[in-house]
Amino acid sequence: MSFQDIRKIRRGLSPEEIRLLGLILLGIILLLALNIFLARILPGGEWLYLRWNGARAYLFEQVEPYSTTVAERVQHLVYGRNAFSSEYGYVLNDPFYIVLLYTPLALFSDFSLARGIWMFLSEAALIASVIFSIRLSEWEPPRWIYISLIASAIFGYYSLQSLVSNSPTIFLLFIYLSILLALRSFNDELAGALLFLVAYQWEVGAAFFLFILFASIASKRWRALGGLGMSLFILLVVSFLAYPSWGLPYVRAVLSDWYRGVNLNLNSHISFWFSNSRFPIAAWVALLLGMFVFLETLGALRSSFRRIFWVAALSLAVTPLLGFAIFQSNYVVLLPALVLVTALVWERWRRRRALAAALVLIIAFAAPFIVSIYNVTMNERVYSALLTLLPPAAAIVALYWMRWQAVRASRPWIEQVGIRP
Repeated sequence: MSFQDIRKIRRGLSPEEIRLLGLILLGIILLLALNIFLARILPGGEWLYLRWNGARAYLFEQVEPYSTTVAERVQHLVYGRNAFSSEYGYVLNDPFYIVLLYTPLALFSDFSLARGIWMFLSEAALIASVIFSIRLSEWEPPRWIYISLIASAIFGYYSLQSLVSNSPTIFLLFIYLSILLALRSFNDELAGALLFLVAYQWEVGAAFFLFILFASIASKRWRALGGLGMSLFILLVVSFLAYPSWGLPYVRAVLSDWYRGVNLNLNSHISFWFSNSRFPIAAWVALLLGMFVFLETLGALRSSFRRIFWVAALSLAVTPLLGFAIFQSNYVVLLPALVLVTALVWERWRRRRALAAALVLIIAFAAPFIVSIYNVTMNERVYSALLTLLPPAAAIVALYWMRWQAVRASRPWIEQVGIRP
């Protein structure tokens, strides 16, 4: 077929397609405008404000991005003053090649505009994360569950915290799931290249990073390591060409952040309740959870990819309890665990699976809001601790319950209610 024949076959868009594209474009514009409006009236945005200020300090102010000047600006946004020594310092601790990714937003002098764009992109990443999680769980849910999961992902308590604070965790979750999809489709170079982009924010994905790295080596997926090395080389070269002396300030910022985050880790919460205990409870919890992830990794190497996804969800759930600073806005990474548990309930329950799946989604959605209301009205430490420690613990228990149900041969108890022998 000649080129002229191809041009004859090719036709323009139909009126229906033009209207559909117009509606989609109008919807995007309206959602973006809504997010910019919300960005102007809602407090918060501290995590993006930190990176936005760091990028602008480098681009326009000739100020060290890792300096206390940038940190103090964020402290004034959060606390209304400079932070006390016992409070989190909001020191920029991203490697400089990550800071460079924020330069397009740093071109906007109006932070509210940059924040609105970030919120819009975060919501799109959340929807994509739900779709990716469902694909990785090898499950085809009915439409109402699809919509419910997307609604929970956007309007859930911890998702709203992440959106309002403009945490990068949503995009990290999107990249985590993209890595898993790339590995499943044997696009190992892409998976390795993406893996280097998440080689920071260890309080979110340290266990996930080690799991993928170890699984790639044990499975002899050397192309994934090649993609990791190529990404490492390119990003480091670009970052050092742009800012040759960023290494030492970055190391100082990481150490400072680690020191200031001690008051936010698992040990600080346990010490409050067991102040007289000399037994290192938090250290043993971290050790046991790390052993669980390692043993599950060994068991998943030659299993189905759904088992790989299960271990990945487990690694994201245990990371906050491994001694890192705990931030509630990071709990959006527990979304894959919710999808996996809902998928199991739908598959295992036959007679009442719609009711069981709805109960799982309602409890997961409503419980944090209920505890938050008690936390605000009662102002007691126990409710704050529940909001902080319960989500990862509940996700770990739910994932192991899922595994037990998958192995267990008997019928679920909810199907036996009302059935006489």
